[in-house]
Parts: sequence; C-alpha cells; structure tokens
Amino acid sequence: MWIRLRRSLNGFYNRVDPLIVRCIGHKRLYTFHSPGVAECIPAIPTDYRLTVQECVTLWTRHFQLRGVSEPRLSSQYIIAHLLGVKTLESLGQDRLAEFLTHKQMEQTWKLCTRRLTRMPVQYVIEEWDFRDLTLKMSPPVFIPRPETEELVGLMLADLQVKQGTGVSEEANLRCLEVGCGTGAISLSLLNSLPQLRAIALDKNKDAVELTVENAHSLGLQDRLEVHHMDVIRDADMIVRMCSPVSVLVSNPPYLFSEDMASLDPEVHKFEDHDALDGGVDGMQVIRHILTLAPQLLSNNGRVYLEVDPRHPPFIQLWAEGGERGLRYVHTHHDFTGRPRFCVLENDNATYIKTRTSI
Repeated sequence: MWIRLRRSLNGFYNRVDPLIVRCIGHKRLYTFHSPGVAECIPAIPTDYRLTVQECVTLWTRHFQLRGVSEPRLSSQYIIAHLLGVKTLESLGQDRLAEFLTHKQMEQTWKLCTRRLTRMPVQYVIEEWDFRDLTLKMSPPVFIPRPETEELVGLMLADLQVKQGTGVSEEANLRCLEVGCGTGAISLSLLNSLPQLRAIALDKNKDAVELTVENAHSLGLQDRLEVHHMDVIRDADMIVRMCSPVSVLVSNPPYLFSEDMASLDPEVHKFEDHDALDGGVDGMQVIRHILTLAPQLLSNNGRVYLEVDPRHPPFIQLWAEGGERGLRYVHTHHDFTGRPRFCVLENDNATYIKTRTSI
C-alpha cells in the first residue's frame, strides 16, 4: 500500500458490518487537553531540530503508545501534508534526511496532537483522495471509503456502455445522489462524464456546504445542483424538483443500530451518526429511497446502492415480491468479496403510482 503515491488507509474507511469494523461518528471538537492526551505529547525540541524521518519515527512511537490505529501511516501522511506532498515516498531519501524548520516542527506537533485525540487523518489534514480527485474534508461530514470508489467505477462502466436506455451516453443524462456528504460520488461522475448533470441532496447542512465548496474547487459547479433536503421528510418536494433522472445513487446510512456501539473512537467522536445509523435493520433510509425511485427515474433508469452485506437478499426479495416498479438487476461484491452494491432498474410495466413499503 505504501508504495502507492495516492493516499490510502486501511482502518479509517471501514463501517461496521458483521465482520468488519469501520470508523464512523459524531461531531465533536478536539482539545489539546483531553484527559490522558496532554501527558503523552512530547515536548517540541527547542535546542535541536529533527529530520523528516526522525519526526515520523518519533510520532509513530507516540501514536503506538496511545493505541492510535495505523500509527506510521498517520505520521507519514501528516508530515507529508505539511511538506506539500501527498506521500513521503515522492520526496526521495535526500529530502527525508533534511531537517524540519522550527515552524514545520510546531505545525507537526499541532496536527499530530489532534491525531492523538483520535481525530481521523482525513480531518487532521483537511483533505483526502477519492479516485482521481482530492476533496476537502471537515468534521462531521462522512469520510468517503474505498468501497464507494468501487461503486463509482461500477456506475461508470454501466453509464459508458449502455446505449438506448435511461442510463446511456446521450445528451440528457441526469443523476440524483441522496446523501452526498463531501460530494465524492457526484463529483467523480461529473469529472468522468462531461455530458452528465447531477443533483446532490443531504440532510446535513455541513455536507451541503462542503459539497458546494468541493464542486467549486474542481470547477464542476455549473453542472451540479446541491440542496439541503431530507429524503424522508422532503420526499414529495424531491419528486417535484428532481424527476426525471437517469440514475439514482446513494451510499445511505446502513449500519444496524446495534452496531453503532462498536464504532472506533475515530468515528464515534467525529463523524455524523446520522450518516451511519440505518435503524434497527439498517434499512430505514434505503426503504424510502426505493419507494421514491420509480417516481424519480426515467424509462429504464437505474438505482445504485451501497449497502450492508446482509441487505442484498432482502432488497432482491422485496423487488421481486410484487408491483414495486423496480426490477432487481444484480448484486456486486466489493474488494473484500462481500455483497456490497445493489443495482435495480425502473420497471415501467409494473410501476403503479402508489407508494409501497418494504
């Protein structure tokens, strides 16, 4: 993993499912004086300076002592960020042996102290990579995970090869994303598909503002609408404003409520619980998305969902259980081999204009 020049972490990206623990959580400000943290912080040297490599080694050891996950990568990414690069490998051995300035050492201590409070690296350095984009990150907005990069890849493969359907390369291709967070999905699609226009929704105002900021920084704002809306509370308005769309995509909150207690500190202290907790069976938001989908999709339009590995069989049974207005297309597995993505298609032959429930 470290040989890649693109930043990547193992632990931070994982949500809880029966076999995997993800890092997810609630908004909370860090403090330099949190109990147990201050006494662990090494003093900033005043009579000597450290090289880049020495600083990485020092902070790796302190992260290990505090039980911080991925201690070496944490220190490497933080220090690389302060040096204006994504990874230290891109600097070469000569630069690693250079001494940090006193200002750089002060900045390193400041950011590494934040990491000691278990703030995710993505929030500490205030940015992260998603596919070929670098996006701004800010708590409590959900940090995009690598599984979601796979979801975008799956969508692009479909969108680029489908012809003569609602998910084609034709002129009026429109995508609706429910729960946009940082805007990672919509912005990645827009960046790859010049003909695409997108609408992004989120119930969290911080997420809406961050998506707008990321869109402007990438020059994609002219093809993206962003709205502060809740798919449950504002369902009727969403149908009026957004339909028809060719594609509906969502990485919704899908954790089972009972799994929320198992979240790591990085998640529990900093990320928005509403972006994670999907209710008793993890399906609360998913139900509403699937119920609205036939009213939102154009002919043969598709729904793409990232879900808990326990969800695909239930979603497929629901779609096949009556006149739901959706046809289950297939389940895709993620890079760990778990069933993670559901694809459904608008079925005009069976669609009835009454809401159904799972």
